[in-house]
Amino acid sequence: MTLLLPPHHTERDRARPAGRAPRDPGTPAPQGRWPRGDADGMAVAAFVLGLVGLLVMNIVLGPAAVVLASLALLRGTTRRGRALLGLALGIADLVVLAAVVTAGGNVVWGFGS
Repeated sequence: MTLLLPPHHTERDRARPAGRAPRDPGTPAPQGRWPRGDADGMAVAAFVLGLVGLLVMNIVLGPAAVVLASLALLRGTTRRGRALLGLALGIADLVVLAAVVTAGGNVVWGFGS
């Protein structure tokens, strides 16, 4: 069976040099570190979830923001400020939830009366 390659590929191009195997995206980068892109994405997601959680679904979005921000900080994100904001907003979501539950006696709340 013949492998059809574009004309610019040769036999030598099919063989991968030693030590250059492709890395599975789900495995840690060399030296046990995760790719920074993952941590940066988690920092941004934590910030957005924490911000939106102040308005709606803070019982779900608050803890999610806290977890994502913590993971981003542990993995060494370059967006440290955004991760810290996400962490603070996630905690604020939980504080707002506690205040609403204490004041109204239930978890359901909305704007106006």
